[in-house]
Amino acid sequence: MSISISSSAVHIDLNISVWTARKLDRKVSEEIDGTKNTNTRAGNYNKNLLAGTKQLKEVQSLAGEIRNWHLKQTLPWSDNGTRLLPMSNFFKYKEQLSEYQHQFDTKVKQLVTDYPQLISLAAYNLGELFSREDYPPVQDIESKFKLSYTIIPVPEAGDFRLDIGNDIREELETQYEDAYQQKVETAMSSAWSRLHTTLEHMVGKLADPRWDEEDAKNPQVYDSFVGHGMELTSLLTSLNITKDPDLEQARTALEQALSGVQPDMIREQPYIRERLLKEVQSIKDLM
Repeated sequence: MSISISSSAVHIDLNISVWTARKLDRKVSEEIDGTKNTNTRAGNYNKNLLAGTKQLKEVQSLAGEIRNWHLKQTLPWSDNGTRLLPMSNFFKYKEQLSEYQHQFDTKVKQLVTDYPQLISLAAYNLGELFSREDYPPVQDIESKFKLSYTIIPVPEAGDFRLDIGNDIREELETQYEDAYQQKVETAMSSAWSRLHTTLEHMVGKLADPRWDEEDAKNPQVYDSFVGHGMELTSLLTSLNITKDPDLEQARTALEQALSGVQPDMIREQPYIRERLLKEVQSIKDLM
């Protein structure tokens, strides 16, 4: 049966670019090859133009955080980076992305403001590696950073409109339909995979034999052990774009199993740990 998700999700392209501030130093690369007596260019030495400073690292770290968050909030769709954003998560996503946009712009503006001082500090930190010619003009720096997104409606499955012969149209419609359904299946497979990975991690931790060994150091159960599980059950409510009843059943079962459980209860009360292990293992077996 054909599944259409045109009303339950949109396509989203998130683009983040950040200046690397890396520069190939050919002279040093040649010196290293010469010192090591290589017979050919064996490697390249790339220097960090802002070595010893924190402003660029903060922007890069934030960019990584945003990318990871984006992947968690969406589902895969195409090889070029386009993702599926469920409509049930749309406004929450937009609100958080706006906050990230503000943080990103603020950090970039701070870096641009500090740029002349950062060059002076880099001159001190880099020593003989420093070359003023490596540094772009300050007016070009801000353009090296970008955070933008594009939202595109998901077309109906089988929506193929071209002015061509009926026989060719039918062939292309069939190809499009097959590809469309494959992408939907891949997206849902990602949602299932997240749940399976979480369940495997939980079972592995809860079933660790060290729990039953005398004088053995018990496995670490961090506060995030339960928190991450509950966060996933909440997110899967949105990521279940086809309303798969089996996924919803597994999600609900995990949510109920974790309800009221605190990490210290797992660490200190064996019967709680054993009950949770049994319930989580049961969900995993059903998958």
